[in-house]
Amino acid sequence: MYPFPQTVTPAVKTHVDAQTAFLNDISKSWFRSIQQIFDLNIQLVQTMMEETTLASKHVLSADRQTEVLSAAAARAQPTSEKLRAYQQHIARLAADTQVEIARVTEQHIQNTSRTARALADEVARDANEQTERGLRAQQETVRQFSDPFSRLGDGAASPSQRSAESEGAQAGQQPHMPAGGQASTQRGSTTH
Repeated sequence: MYPFPQTVTPAVKTHVDAQTAFLNDISKSWFRSIQQIFDLNIQLVQTMMEETTLASKHVLSADRQTEVLSAAAARAQPTSEKLRAYQQHIARLAADTQVEIARVTEQHIQNTSRTARALADEVARDANEQTERGLRAQQETVRQFSDPFSRLGDGAASPSQRSAESEGAQAGQQPHMPAGGQASTQRGSTTH
């Protein structure tokens, strides 16, 4: 019914296990990196909120406009430094993520390629066996149809001969008549 066998071969199982382990480790690396980026973003937002709160306190407590401008200018420098530090952290996280993914890939690539090779070899071997079995079955079928009398050597009649003999026997038989009818026919012929 299905073109593939219902049982799972060991080669398929090991290959699927290797692929699953590889994908799990890659996913863990990605999620760890994403979590670090979220933590960094949360930290940046908290710092910016604190800076904004301090700046607004200084602006509101200032009596003159010059004090307002000096308070805003004083907060601009630390904010830009914090944004620069944030960008550096993001760049470092991206580089660390690439290194981690390369390490995981290198760790799993040999096992995954080995199991893929074993799986491909098994599939090729199974396909060759299936092809050979199909070819033998077709050759046997062709041989039986091309030489229907090949089984006569062992004393048994072939199915086509048996059917021909049974048809001939049925055609040569006389219609069945009741016993009294045969007797009366025979009696009538003797009395004449």
